[in-house]
Amino acid sequence: MRWLLAGLVLVLLLLQYRLWLADGGLAEVVRLRERIASERERNQQLEERNQLLEQQVLELQSGNRVIEQRAREDLGLIKEGEIYFQFPNEQEKKQSQ
Repeated sequence: MRWLLAGLVLVLLLLQYRLWLADGGLAEVVRLRERIASERERNQQLEERNQLLEQQVLELQSGNRVIEQRAREDLGLIKEGEIYFQFPNEQEKKQSQ
C-alpha cells in the first residue's frame, strides 16, 4: 500500500512538473502570449509606417507639387527668378562674435 501511494505521489509530482515547467507548460504559454502581444504591437507600428509611405508614394506619383516641395525642403533648391534670403540663427550670431 505504501509503495502504491509513493508511486502515485511521484506520478503526481511528475505531471505537475510537466504542467508548470516543461516545454508546452503554463510558463511557456505565458511567455508566448507576451511575445504575441509585442509582435502585434510591432505589426501595428509597421502598418502605420507602410500607410504613410504608401501615401507619400501616391503623392509623388500624382504631380509635381510634392516633388517641388521635397526639392525645396530636402535639397535647398530654389526656382529660377526667385530671390533667396538666409537669416542666421542665434547660435551662428554668437559663434561669429
